Amino acid sequence: MIRRPPRSTPLYSSAASDVYKRQVVGRGGMIKPIESGTYEINESMIKDLNNSKASLHASSLGGLIASEIGKEHGIPSFIVDPVVVDELEPYSRLTGIPEISKESIFHALNAKSVAQKLAEEIGIKYEDLRLIVVHLGGGISVGAHRYGRVIDVNDGLQGDGPFTPERCGGVTLVPIIKMCFSGKYTQKEMEGFVTKNGGMFAYIGTNSLIEAEKMIMSGNKKASLVVESMAYQVCKEIGSMHVTLEGKVDAIILTGGLAYSDRFVGLIKDKVKFIAPVKVYPGENEMEALAQGALRVLKKEQKCKVYK
Repeated sequence: MIRRPPRSTPLYSSAASDVYKRQVVGRGGMIKPIESGTYEINESMIKDLNNSKASLHASSLGGLIASEIGKEHGIPSFIVDPVVVDELEPYSRLTGIPEISKESIFHALNAKSVAQKLAEEIGIKYEDLRLIVVHLGGGISVGAHRYGRVIDVNDGLQGDGPFTPERCGGVTLVPIIKMCFSGKYTQKEMEGFVTKNGGMFAYIGTNSLIEAEKMIMSGNKKASLVVESMAYQVCKEIGSMHVTLEGKVDAIILTGGLAYSDRFVGLIKDKVKFIAPVKVYPGENEMEALAQGALRVLKKEQKCKVYK
């Protein structure tokens, strides 16, 4: 069964210093690839958040909304660890087709946040750990974190890695090419299979794991097979990142909305627990991560980076 998240509590008390309240932070979207960190929103970023590629993901609205609020109230506006954080090693970018390079698109904000959280709990710096961080949501990303950098990760938006509740995963390409030229599908429909109408939804008509588990409990064997297959593909991706980290993994972290499901988490843990201890942080830690990222800049613990 899926456990409901606890009621959230305020991150900071009302007695917090007023300087920490003079900020607005939004999620970063599909901008140019950048290194991890906190960025003040500028005109170059606003321009890129308004282009056609940015429209592929709703997170692009976060920076635009934060910018407007900041201008209205005369306060700084930031983004923290957008989905395009890029720390990939050069050898992980090649695809075998020179015209197409692998892009780093993943749940960077939550992945970095839970990695830092684990580091604090065990008393070891994030920069000294080797981790596999798995974000389980509408999109699924599995990243190899080596000493504070995500050196490889599946593209969580454009059809790479495991299939998800609503996105296809890695697919044999020749049948896809045939579908594209069959005349039966438009470009928009084909892109839909990749980004919002594929995965579990395409098989059983729902992108909700809660609903899928209800179907399983009522005896739906197809739903059971699809959920098990989705978990299996996540495990394979974890295995791949195990190799990326040369078999030296301090911990595997499972996070995101699907991590509230004991059934789904159990299917994954049973297959990967031999690699390293598995830590589960259900839900998304993104609101706290946004606040912490901006606070580190305001408290001068970290320099604000400039988007170009």
